Amino acid sequence: TLGFYGAYGYILYKAIFKDITVGDLTMYAGAFSRLQGSIQSILREISFIYEENLYVTNFFNFFSLEPKIINAPNAKPFPLPIKDGIEFKNVSFRYTKDGGMVLQDVSFKIKKGESIALVGENGAGKTTLIKLLARLYNPTEGNISIDDVDIKEIGLPQLTQNIGVIFQDFARYYVPVKENIGFGNLNEIKDISKIIFSAQKSGADEFISRLPQQYDTMLGRLFDGGVELSLGEWQKIALARAFMRDAQILILDEPTASLDAKTEYEIFKRFQKLTEDKITILISHRFSTVRMADRILVIEKGKIIEHGSHEELIKLGGKYASMFYMQAESYLPAASACMC
Repeated sequence: TLGFYGAYGYILYKAIFKDITVGDLTMYAGAFSRLQGSIQSILREISFIYEENLYVTNFFNFFSLEPKIINAPNAKPFPLPIKDGIEFKNVSFRYTKDGGMVLQDVSFKIKKGESIALVGENGAGKTTLIKLLARLYNPTEGNISIDDVDIKEIGLPQLTQNIGVIFQDFARYYVPVKENIGFGNLNEIKDISKIIFSAQKSGADEFISRLPQQYDTMLGRLFDGGVELSLGEWQKIALARAFMRDAQILILDEPTASLDAKTEYEIFKRFQKLTEDKITILISHRFSTVRMADRILVIEKGKIIEHGSHEELIKLGGKYASMFYMQAESYLPAASACMC
């Protein structure tokens, strides 16, 4: 900019002392103005190319990533059916080498057909536990086994096929209802009878039957004719997707967080039947959901500090009882007296 203004000053100086004519001044001023615009345009394009190059670099860097979770040589088959259960043995975990331990020396067992609930404050390590079981990460220390077989020795395809997971930030696919549910088991995505059965289990069949094209209805507003569902209805679709897979281990992270009280109660009544012969792990802050479980593990700062049934933990009068009465206080005035 300084150079351009210097050039303008020099031309004006020449014109004042009549070294150039007024016409020359006009010509030079116009030429410099156009040159300035052209240079600015070139610089903008260079900046744009540089910015786009960063995206392209990230794109190729992504495709050059190597998976850290891989099949072990001579991988073992998944135990079919599970006979003993799952065991966490002295499991500790940190997400980064320099980060603190998210889980510390966690040990517990889950028997075949048993349902457990993980309870604790945000950041206690509940979701991390199930991510380790699903082998999204490997433990930093300790091991996790199914029927005494370390999950790191089990073939990844078989492991993922036998673990059904619904995280609280479940996916919403803008495709027809039947495909949305069928994605839970790609091998049976064309089996409409199983899709309907799974929807009935989750309670989704009730509102699906009212949709314009029922199971052929396009979901989401991305495409013409698509129908947008409420958050609770999307969660029922996600539950149905989990029931599509004949997984022996079912993991539900806040499974009823967006459901109304009536639907939650209906699922509660059918819970034992829906999860019959399956190992079920629940994560929830709603104690109405937690009470579905046979056993409850209370996690604090990456450690299990209490475990037992709902009744046992209430009698214990520890962390679980405190959280339970704190939540119940909003609904039952008498709960305040129990806390004293």
